[in-house]
Amino acid sequence: MATIEATAATSRHSALVRVTHWLTALCFLALLVSGTEIVISHPRFYWGETGSVLTTPLFQLPIPSSRALVPTGYGYVLPDQNGWSRYLHFQTAWVAVLTGLLYTIVSLFNGHFRTNLLPDSGARSWRGFATTIASHLRFARPNEADAWSYNPLQRLSYLFVIFVLFPLVIWTGLAMSPAFDSAVPATVNLLGGVQSARTIHFFVTLALVLFLLVHVVMVWRAGFRNRTRAMITGRADTHAIPPMEGT
Repeated sequence: MATIEATAATSRHSALVRVTHWLTALCFLALLVSGTEIVISHPRFYWGETGSVLTTPLFQLPIPSSRALVPTGYGYVLPDQNGWSRYLHFQTAWVAVLTGLLYTIVSLFNGHFRTNLLPDSGARSWRGFATTIASHLRFARPNEADAWSYNPLQRLSYLFVIFVLFPLVIWTGLAMSPAFDSAVPATVNLLGGVQSARTIHFFVTLALVLFLLVHVVMVWRAGFRNRTRAMITGRADTHAIPPMEGT
């Protein structure tokens, strides 16, 4: 069997995807660091409209607080970083929201969602999804074709993050704002109250962190250098798949 390997520079990501990807990545990192500091100031979570140190929590994280008045079971407190962390969190959140709106609006008009993220009709079968999931569970290395296209599981994951997790984390984040609560109380009530919004916000963040970890692992296994270069320059090096024996 003759094997011919040809390296070609293939267009992979548009400028919009690349710019919004890295902006979102930087924003998410800043939000994660600052959000962690905010949680440390009160690592107790409640359900409903109100919650305080005198209220029985729904659950609490087994970590010390940065405030002496918050009962955590520890005999010491961590340094209080609540000031700068809240400022950074709120400012970065607006950058992330505007970036997401730009990406979504442009992608709806230029067909990016339909072409690159919506699974093909032939791929929307349980057998196809089962095969893809089994491949991921085996940590199988992606083939050459995956260098310039997403498989059905990836497409659904990205759509779920874009249209479910991101809107939910934004909604719950706004619901914790007294100004938003006063202006649009109905949307906060749908979540069960301000404290419910904070608890949901926490779990949605965990889901986004899990998605990020899986995303980084899969990028690493698929070829970290090539995939990262594609997300920076917009082009990926692909190798022609060797012809099957007898062809």
